[in-house]
Amino acid sequence: MKFCTPTRTQCERADQTRARILAAATRQFSENGLAGARTETIAEAAGVNKALLYYYFQSKEKLYAAAMESAFEEVRLDTEAILSAETSVGERLVQMNLNNFDRSYARPAMRTLMQQEMVRLHEGDENQLAGMARKFFRPLWVMIHELLKEGIASGELIAVDPQQIRYASLGANVFYFLTAPLTKLAFDINPMEKSALEYRRQAVVEYLGQAIFVDREHGARVAARVLANTPMPPIDKD
Repeated sequence: MKFCTPTRTQCERADQTRARILAAATRQFSENGLAGARTETIAEAAGVNKALLYYYFQSKEKLYAAAMESAFEEVRLDTEAILSAETSVGERLVQMNLNNFDRSYARPAMRTLMQQEMVRLHEGDENQLAGMARKFFRPLWVMIHELLKEGIASGELIAVDPQQIRYASLGANVFYFLTAPLTKLAFDINPMEKSALEYRRQAVVEYLGQAIFVDREHGARVAARVLANTPMPPIDKD
C-alpha cells in the first residue's frame, strides 16, 4: 500500500492554517476567557471551518493549551536569541528588558492571556502554568541568572544579588502594565498611549544603563545603542 507524503507546499499551508487558528484563539481567549470563548468565532476569525479547527486541536481545551504554549514559545525563542547574541552581558540584558517591554504592549492579547492564567493560578483553578513554567520559564531564568553572574564577575555589572537585578528590571515592566488601568483612574493619564509608551520605554532603558552597570558612562552608551537599534514596534491589532 502506498501512502501519500505531504509536499512541502502542503506542509507550509498546514502550518499557516494552524498559526491563523492560534492567533485567532489567543485573541478570543484573552477577550472572553476559556469558558466564554466560542470555537465558532475562533474558526470564523481564522478563516477556516469548525471541523478543521477540531482536526488540528481536537477540543477547545487543547486549543487553549496550544495557544498558551505558542505564546510561551515565542517568548522563549525571542529571549534566547537575545541572550545568545555576541554583545556584552550588560547589553544583552538591557536588550532583553526592552524587548520584554515592547512585547508587553505590542501583543495585548498575549499579555492578557498570561495575566488571566496568573489569576487562575492564584485562585487555585486548573491552569496551564505548571507545565509552562518547567518547560519555558525555568530554562530562561537559569540562563539569565548565569549571565548575570558572568556580568558581575567580569566587573561590567554591579555586585549585588543577581536575582535582584532580574526582579528589579523585569518586575518594573510587569508593574507598569499591570497598574496601567489604576494609573489612568488616579492621574487621568493613559499609560498605554503611544507618547506615554515612547517615553517609558526610553526611561526603562536609560534607567538600566545607570542602575546595573559599574561604569555608568559605559551603561549610558549601551542604553543609547540599544534604543537606536530597536525601533518601537506597532501594536498588534490583528
